[in-house]
Amino acid sequence: MNNTINADPAELEKFSSLAHRWWDPESEFKPLHQINPLRLDWINAQAPLQGKRVLDVGCGGGILADSMARKGAEVMGVDLATKALRVAQLHALETGTPNIQYHEVSVEQLAQERPASFDVVTCMEMLEHVPDPASIVHACAALVKPGGWVFFSTINRNAKAFGLAIVAAEYVLKMIPKGTHEYTKLLRPSELARFARDAGLDVQGSKGLGHNPISGRYWLSSDTSINYMLATRRPQE
Repeated sequence: MNNTINADPAELEKFSSLAHRWWDPESEFKPLHQINPLRLDWINAQAPLQGKRVLDVGCGGGILADSMARKGAEVMGVDLATKALRVAQLHALETGTPNIQYHEVSVEQLAQERPASFDVVTCMEMLEHVPDPASIVHACAALVKPGGWVFFSTINRNAKAFGLAIVAAEYVLKMIPKGTHEYTKLLRPSELARFARDAGLDVQGSKGLGHNPISGRYWLSSDTSINYMLATRRPQE
């Protein structure tokens, strides 16, 4: 077993340094707050969360994890950014979020300790920040029960995504901090789908995320050329 942690220290520090701003809806995390209801509803429509055991991988400050717990799921959020996790735990305490816990552990280690333990696994906006995204996908697949769902979201790798998700969002409109994304780490849907199939997951569908920078509105669409989500399922045994 390779004990090297599948995380980039610079990436962890990037999000830790902003940890105190996770729950400020007007902060650098404003886009996450805005898109969260769309992601939550899409996940819940395919895998109703009420009463389910859910794992949120790379949970950060807990925006998605918290909302899934409020939908009636029993949620565990995991991350390696210590400060972000503390913010998530504090927010859950302050707001009385039910049935939620957070742990500082790598998803690969958790997959060894608790295989096939969750009905739903989510891994949003994380794969583009790690050295080995395929390893994360395999661990997520190992953690979900047979018949369970795994949801991913990330950013496509093409000229359009570079222009809008990096140049425009980070440098022109300053929607998110400069340097948040590295172009070479972005994943095409075909690459992510291949990782999923290699991990034994069946791809069930995808959704793109549209955005109007003038109105600030986000919506789900069939256009996966920039931000996209992938729904996958572990076959029943």
